[in-house]
Amino acid sequence: MKKNVVIGFLGTNLDAGKRRRWRPSVQINDHPDFPIARLELIHDPRWAGLGTKIKAAVTGRHPETEVLLHQIAIRNPWDFEEMYGAMFDFARDYGFDDEREDYHVHLTTGTHVAQICWFLLTEARHLPAKLVQTGPPRGEDTGPGTLQIVDLDLSKYNALQQRFDLITKEYNTLLKGGIDTRNAAFNTMIDRMEVVTSNSDAPLLLVGPTGAGKSDLATRLYELKLQRRRIKGRLVHVNCSTLKGERAMSTLFGHRRQAIPGAAADRQGLLREADGGVLFLDEIDELGLDEQAMILHAIETGKYFPLGSDFEVTSRFHLIAGAGRNLAELVAAGKFRADLFARLNLWTFNLPALRDRPEDITPNIAFELSRVEKLLGTRVTFNADAQATYHKFATDPGTLWPGNFRDLSASVQRMCTLAPRGRITLAMVEAEIATIKSTWAEASQDTDMQLLTTHLGSDATHIDEFDRVQLAAVIRVCQQSASVSAAGRRLFAASRANKTSRNDADRLRKYLDRFGLDWATCKG
Repeated sequence: MKKNVVIGFLGTNLDAGKRRRWRPSVQINDHPDFPIARLELIHDPRWAGLGTKIKAAVTGRHPETEVLLHQIAIRNPWDFEEMYGAMFDFARDYGFDDEREDYHVHLTTGTHVAQICWFLLTEARHLPAKLVQTGPPRGEDTGPGTLQIVDLDLSKYNALQQRFDLITKEYNTLLKGGIDTRNAAFNTMIDRMEVVTSNSDAPLLLVGPTGAGKSDLATRLYELKLQRRRIKGRLVHVNCSTLKGERAMSTLFGHRRQAIPGAAADRQGLLREADGGVLFLDEIDELGLDEQAMILHAIETGKYFPLGSDFEVTSRFHLIAGAGRNLAELVAAGKFRADLFARLNLWTFNLPALRDRPEDITPNIAFELSRVEKLLGTRVTFNADAQATYHKFATDPGTLWPGNFRDLSASVQRMCTLAPRGRITLAMVEAEIATIKSTWAEASQDTDMQLLTTHLGSDATHIDEFDRVQLAAVIRVCQQSASVSAAGRRLFAASRANKTSRNDADRLRKYLDRFGLDWATCKG
């Protein structure tokens, strides 16, 4: 059976008996159901005499209890840094033997700062111990008083663990906007995002195509930070693609009146407005290099200079950045600062496109129907055949949804607005699908497909997207070259050195023939 070991501070008031006869470091040994094999008391050297008296009192009543006195010089027992450091050093050098002894920390004695430090060290398992709180006897009782033991190993408490799991689930639902998403990769990303947001104030980088939900997610991340009391300020949303030149500097960092010709007053700037809250820099990949440098300085120091000012302004905010392009590629191209990218890249979350989450399209349609109901004040539903047709179109791999969730939301809203008596019919779905396809075709700037259609007509639509880019590039080289041999030499320049036969023109003819093309057709 393991032996009980109690560690605590010598109570300079309570153990001295200044308030009542009850002395916690003595009476804790009197509980028959809590035998103590060793009592270890920490005290300042000034109280060595009191420590000796308490040791004699304990051993006189309980000779089987070993009492050890530890002198630790602490100048100010109410200084948290000093107290925690001294107690941490004590725990680090102790040499715990978990297999033979059960350790308990006595919270009753010592300052409130000491009690907080005991809790923190025990909760972090620097001290493999349980907490013990004792109290004096009540009323006419003359016994040893009360004794309560608290074990901070929360894994033992299923009810508490279930409550924590429920809270985590609520936070995840918040980040997903209440949508019952089913895509495993997306749900895993949300789980990770919830943990990071709840425990870190570091910048977050959201990367994804337009319409993937970066702005909505940034708003939900702000709400989560607000609920977790990590911030108190507001959310400031900045679309960096609209900021150019001097206007960008003024908008972000503010200015003094004399710095801007024609300015009627000083301007505070959006970074100052975000103080204590969240700054969301959407499309940060569109921000100029000078602005990037100042943003980096503001993130790292919490300070910056408004335009025309000789004095720094302080603003402490959490940063969320959104980007539609790969920042690493922009860094390589010299279009984005490497130091800012390194600062943002600590927590990067890649938001998948809608077409990569086909299993989430159905719950998102249901969410859009619910949202439109609030906007229109009317409940709208699909007829069965209409729902099947629209779902088949929406989840088809060939439906690319270039605007992602913006396209889906607009489509559902159009049908709901036009729905007679709150029912979306098959005819309405077919008309909507035709509208979507027509709109996408007109908006498409796929020059590769236009080039292939010019040479192959409708047969171009049957070529895999993988082959379209390569074939279009070959046709352009043919158009720019004087002969089929010259085109072949340019196209196969890297691989021809390893070929025994260097008939590049023949290789090009065979490649074009796969698609029913020849040199004359491409050149023409």
